[in-house]
Amino acid sequence: MTESSRPAWLLDENFPEPAVAHLRASGWDVLAISDTHAALDDADVLSLALDEHRWLATFDRDFGDLIFHQKLPPPPLTLLLRVTSYGPEEPAQWIEQLFDQGQLHLGCFHIFDGRTVRRRPQVRVLG
Repeated sequence: MTESSRPAWLLDENFPEPAVAHLRASGWDVLAISDTHAALDDADVLSLALDEHRWLATFDRDFGDLIFHQKLPPPPLTLLLRVTSYGPEEPAQWIEQLFDQGQLHLGCFHIFDGRTVRRRPQVRVLG
C-alpha cells in the first residue's frame, strides 16, 4: 500500500508525542490536537475530524458516548485505544499494524485492547 492511499489521522491530545513523531516519520498525514488545538472540547475534536475527513485515534472513552448516546456526527473512523500500560511509541505501532492487517473499517468505531479489535458501525446523522 502506498503512502498516498493511507488515511489522514487526527490524534487526540492524550496521544503520546513519541507516537505522533513516529507516525509522521513513517509518512503518515497526522494532525495532533496537542500541537495546534490544545484543550479543544471533545465535541469539537469530532467536528474537526469530520470536517477534515480524518480518522480519529484516542484513549478517551467519552467519544463513544458522544457518538452513540449524544448522536454527534462521527468522523470517517474512530479508534479507541483501551490500553493502560504501553511504551511511548506503541500507539503508533498499533495504528500501523491494525491498518496494514486490514483491521480498520470505514464507518466503524473500533476498540483496541492491545490484542484484539472490536468494531461497531457508527451512525451518521443526516441533515
